[in-house]
Amino acid sequence: MHFSIHGNDAVKRKVEITNIMIKNIVKGKQIFSKKATPATEADRQVITDLLDTLRANREICVGMAANMIGVNKAIIVVAAGPFQFAMVNPVITKKSGEYQTEESCLSLDGARNCTRYKEIEVDYLDQDFKPQHGKYSGWTAQIIQHEIDHCNGIII
Repeated sequence: MHFSIHGNDAVKRKVEITNIMIKNIVKGKQIFSKKATPATEADRQVITDLLDTLRANREICVGMAANMIGVNKAIIVVAAGPFQFAMVNPVITKKSGEYQTEESCLSLDGARNCTRYKEIEVDYLDQDFKPQHGKYSGWTAQIIQHEIDHCNGIII
């Protein structure tokens, strides 16, 4: 078992316990300046690292995109209640119920206004790279939209 903690900020920690890898969260707008490239099965470790990092930051984080840990791939992870799941190469195929809200992000300081949708449908690959189609609403839909924006190079 190996622990390596850098700095006093809990967000800036890196802890390795057997196969668990908690990555540092990258800060700043530059990480969202370009669109993520599609993920492949060679990116399985990125999914694991994202899920580990999300779980380690559950008290302050409900979703993450791969670029938040320095990997420019179209992979997001979402916390929905007690569950965390990955979406690989997610694409919103349908949306309804537009509303305005304010969001913040671990990678950016402050909060920003943005447009979201109450209900969305998403095509994606699960962490086993099997095609999925999901319908999401409310808070979970908002998290997914936020993280997909990160993959698309959109700064909220």
